[in-house]
Amino acid sequence: MRVAAIDQGTTSTRCLVVEDGGHWHLAASRRHAQHHPAPGWVEHDPDELLKNIRAVLDAAGRVDAIALSNQGESCLAWDARTGEPLSPVIVWQDARTADALAALGAEAEATSRRICGLPLDPYFSASKLAWLLAQSPAVAAARRDGRLRLGTTDAFFLDRLCGSFRTDRATASRTGLMDLATGDWSDTLCALHGVPRDCLPEITAVDAGFGDVNGVPVRVSVVDQQAALYGHNCRLPGDCKITFGTGAFLLAVAGTERPDGGGLLPTVAWDRRADGTVFAVEGGVYDAGSALEWARTIGLFSAMEELGVFEGPSALSRGIVFVPALSGLAAPYWDRHAAPLFIGMDHATDRRDLVRAVLEGIAMLTVGLIGAAGQATPLGRGISIDGGLSQSPYFAAFLAAASGRTITVPPMHELTAIGLAELCGVDVSAIRAGAAVFPPDGAPDITVTAADHARFAEAVQRARQWRG
Repeated sequence: MRVAAIDQGTTSTRCLVVEDGGHWHLAASRRHAQHHPAPGWVEHDPDELLKNIRAVLDAAGRVDAIALSNQGESCLAWDARTGEPLSPVIVWQDARTADALAALGAEAEATSRRICGLPLDPYFSASKLAWLLAQSPAVAAARRDGRLRLGTTDAFFLDRLCGSFRTDRATASRTGLMDLATGDWSDTLCALHGVPRDCLPEITAVDAGFGDVNGVPVRVSVVDQQAALYGHNCRLPGDCKITFGTGAFLLAVAGTERPDGGGLLPTVAWDRRADGTVFAVEGGVYDAGSALEWARTIGLFSAMEELGVFEGPSALSRGIVFVPALSGLAAPYWDRHAAPLFIGMDHATDRRDLVRAVLEGIAMLTVGLIGAAGQATPLGRGISIDGGLSQSPYFAAFLAAASGRTITVPPMHELTAIGLAELCGVDVSAIRAGAAVFPPDGAPDITVTAADHARFAEAVQRARQWRG
């Protein structure tokens, strides 16, 4: 079987063709524009995203099946009759609804956590869709005329590509509108946010089938991070992966019962027709690769190759600390007001020290996620990581030392695409051979002490005290 695995992400759209036996190649990749029309706002052009999906799919050539991953919480409105977008895509990073959510109060927060497991945070889709209904005359008019569709980006793509207005249960669990107990939209949460249930897509299993594109079936559609979890071969409770992309996303398999978040979030890992719903706990760092990209933009380094090896004691042990809160702090803090900061510099501090502090700051926030995940479900001793930062040996070794766990980096880092292909039934076992392994004590010159953890915790507290 040949599968076109399409990873529609925050900065680009990629398509890998994956075949039985582990053969694969990158068919195409297309970047898209990021729009920031106001502070804290992040938008994409839905037509540009759709055009790029079609382009990378065309580049794949002859395939037997298509699988699609989406950004998760990013969402939009469109016309049910014409299919034309009525709004931009409001991206998961967008924070425009923070004040409106805060105004809902503690009782609403408790209701949200009880039903869908999610806090009232602008990260999730519900408040973004509510904002569109309240602020966009075009969206309001479509609602009055009975031609409004609302949803995450996957529902838009599937509607336009296949005529299938559907979403999978894992993606729906990221909206803030789905009841984890029933696996369907919650009337209570829809009413809380003012989102009309009849404008939302049908919720299905990840492998329910979503129509076809030019006769080729779309077999699988799922959130990118959940696809990556599957691609890391995480199947049993306690199996854990972290993807370092624009943000850092930890997912740990929890089993067939809804877990207690333990400071993180209960979510659906996947829902397959054959074996039902599997739950996970999830936590994120808003700025991982994006923090590194910011560091490159301001001239701290110029190429990823510079991030592989550093000499001497860590920046953290020398008191140089960076908290990568450029978009605030995600789990377990959920503090959009937290500010990024450097502390501990002196006249001898140079660019290498600062970029090293950026790497270490991302790792230390990630360690907090690992600790919180361990409170929700017992974790194994090893954690598998992927994404751009995983390609830095220094980062992987520092994360191992700081977390006290063995860090594994698969030899093939397109884990979202591999998970998509595997969910379609492709045998990918050969791809997993030859992983790099970083034990917690494998690099004697990289140590993270209790004092280092305390120093970073104090820096996080300072970041949270900033109110601008």
